[in-house]
Amino acid sequence: MPVMVNGKMMFYADSEPRRLMELFSVKWTTMVIHALYHWPGGKCRTGELQRSLDGISKKMLVQSLREVERRGLVTRNVFNVVPPKVEYELTALGRTFAEPIELMYQWGQDNKAALDAMEASYQASDEAAGGENAAPAKLCNP
Repeated sequence: MPVMVNGKMMFYADSEPRRLMELFSVKWTTMVIHALYHWPGGKCRTGELQRSLDGISKKMLVQSLREVERRGLVTRNVFNVVPPKVEYELTALGRTFAEPIELMYQWGQDNKAALDAMEASYQASDEAAGGENAAPAKLCNP
């Protein structure tokens, strides 16, 4: 939480909000946690997880899984079999972390129309300004 120092509000690097933001710093973290939270039986193999998360690359999935494992939110279980078998599951801490993620995702569902309108407005203003998210200019033949 913020701390007042000489009349100024400070958010230190070790403050809870900053530490929490680090958990969200990898793009797919919340989706990985969300998927594992809802996975039948609570355990999932890498390939199954990748197939269920439309648009994630294997590299990004592995990076996300390593990050949440390193932070103690997910356990990686390696089986000594051929072919290799690895399963991931949420730890107790990971399950508690999933609860506010579920609330945020529910908020997203509840506010889908507003989010769609916001995105359309953003895209329109970005295109009008010629921003990086603008559609590429079409070349015209004279």
